[in-house]
Amino acid sequence: MDSEEVQIRVAFVTLGCPKNEVDTNRMRTLVSNSNYRVVDSVEDADLIVVNTCSFITEATEESLDVIFELLSDDDIRARGGRIIVAGCMPARFGKDLQDELSEVAGFLPVDEEDRILELIERLTGAPAVSTAPGVMRAAESCSAYVKISDGCDRFCSYCTIPFIRGRYHSRTLEEIADEVASLVSQGVKEIILIGQDTGVWGHDLEGEADLVGLVGHLCGRFDDTWFRIMYLQPEGISDELLDLFAHSPNLCKYLDIPLQHSNARILHEMNRTGSSEEFLSVLSNIRSKIPSIVVRTTIIAGFPGETEADFAELREFLENAEFDYVGVFAYSQEDGTRAGERTDQVPESIRIARANNLRELCDTISFAHNTGRIGQIVEVLIEDFEETDDTIEAIGRTQFQAPEIDGAVHLPKVAGEPGDIVCCRLVDSFCYEYEGELLQ
Repeated sequence: MDSEEVQIRVAFVTLGCPKNEVDTNRMRTLVSNSNYRVVDSVEDADLIVVNTCSFITEATEESLDVIFELLSDDDIRARGGRIIVAGCMPARFGKDLQDELSEVAGFLPVDEEDRILELIERLTGAPAVSTAPGVMRAAESCSAYVKISDGCDRFCSYCTIPFIRGRYHSRTLEEIADEVASLVSQGVKEIILIGQDTGVWGHDLEGEADLVGLVGHLCGRFDDTWFRIMYLQPEGISDELLDLFAHSPNLCKYLDIPLQHSNARILHEMNRTGSSEEFLSVLSNIRSKIPSIVVRTTIIAGFPGETEADFAELREFLENAEFDYVGVFAYSQEDGTRAGERTDQVPESIRIARANNLRELCDTISFAHNTGRIGQIVEVLIEDFEETDDTIEAIGRTQFQAPEIDGAVHLPKVAGEPGDIVCCRLVDSFCYEYEGELLQ
């Protein structure tokens, strides 16, 4: 078969967290830089790669729904389109998944996704020819996620990540910096550093490697680029890191600290550490060193054995902590985890009610913080333009808003393109959204 005469069309469907978006981007780049062709629509594809999530039961069910919908699509079946299942589901369920999804053409666990061209060649018979070897990723917008590590060594009792992505392993500073350089050269203006546990980056590398050194190097080398750190556990928040925040204008004054709970007993049973008092002390230290800092956290409501008193302590902690943003989740009982095997599960209805209760509390606090920012002059990274009933407005984010989760700033349409950073005054807020006026 003449590889030049064959152009296999490949579409990607991504589910789950930003880490999956990074993985999909890498697979898409490998395909784009080959004799195969990436297409945007599954209706135009010979092969459809579904990058799945299975962190919790709901994510697994969503992934299965998408796969079954594609498998049952008459148009896809009529033209012989085939499905590849990639990511977390094949990593978590292995051969059991392959036995259940016999109609799926191929499987790519997370640690094998760089073999995407090899799998396509095997499935189609069209030889894979790399036309741009060494290209890591293509920029898709003015902001991009960059993984500094993968896997996790914490083994929290409710979590499946170590079984899906393996033990913690850091990428080298050189590899990370090369990827950032490539993205910046393509016009990316914001880099979001992610990993399951960003604070311990470098502990498994030779020499004296730590997060402060990595982020300091990146902020100094790419001084016109915003950097944002996500998924930073309390233990990773050192005074040295806070000093770096205070003295680096392009390091977003934003901390994402997934605490999960505040009750010491519950945290211990989660295989985590800390307490309400310890966390409040950490927050006090952060805010004393960087008064303008914005802090996000993640909370789980209804963990096995959580009593009404434990829940009341968690609620009181959130009232006192006054986080700017909080992601609240009802506990999900997962097979294969120690917490999932416990007999003292909180009834689902109570889990959901407690989560909703905390969301209402945290929304009230967050909305008050947003109202308090009205009048501030901020820089806004323009991401897109949106047509409304009678005008076109620019949509962007400040340094205190992470992509997709923290809302946006709406501005009158300005000259320029997505990727421009403009100065504006915040003039109004609604829930997590702001209206701004451009300053000349």
